[in-house]
Amino acid sequence: MPEEVPRRRGRYNEAARNDRAVLEAAREVFTAQGFDAPVSAVAERAGCGMGSLYRRYPTKEALLQRLCVLAMEQAVEAAETGLRHEDPWSGLAHYVRECVAFGSGALAPLAGTIATSPEMWATSERGSSVIAALVERAHAAGVLRADATRLDIALLIEQFSRRSRTPVADEGAARARLVAIALDGLRAPGAEPLPGDPPDPQAYAARWGPQAG
Repeated sequence: MPEEVPRRRGRYNEAARNDRAVLEAAREVFTAQGFDAPVSAVAERAGCGMGSLYRRYPTKEALLQRLCVLAMEQAVEAAETGLRHEDPWSGLAHYVRECVAFGSGALAPLAGTIATSPEMWATSERGSSVIAALVERAHAAGVLRADATRLDIALLIEQFSRRSRTPVADEGAARARLVAIALDGLRAPGAEPLPGDPPDPQAYAARWGPQAG
């Protein structure tokens, strides 16, 4: 029996590595080629067979749902790290830069096109709580302009998460410069008031439709 435990652990670790490879490949394929890209392209990029992929994710929708959860989990981790920064502004800036770097908002176009699983909603609610704490701390410290909301920041990250379908030279460097400009625009007090009403969180959430059963 003692020999069986390491064997099971080894199989579990291998399965976890294979799953990460599939998810990373899926994000790269769908980000570069669009969400109409075939699942076979994901399997090819991940270096696995279609049978292996379908054993993990029996449908393309299941794969996309898992990608959404992964993106939200990474955003939550970035927010939690931001909260551990002593300086509220540094923590908020860390969160924005990290989310843009891994493209946490790249899956936003899926809203309304796939069912939202209970895991997606649960992860979203957890993320909302942590990110709200990060933004509220920045507001309380007077470092985030008073008229900037959590949803403003989410939409900003969403815009910066979009990737060009064709390679662009120094795209990462250009994006980093634009993110720095945007962060300066978020700093209190702000040169001019933001135009219009703030985005509606309920309308934003409603894009994803009802929760799947």
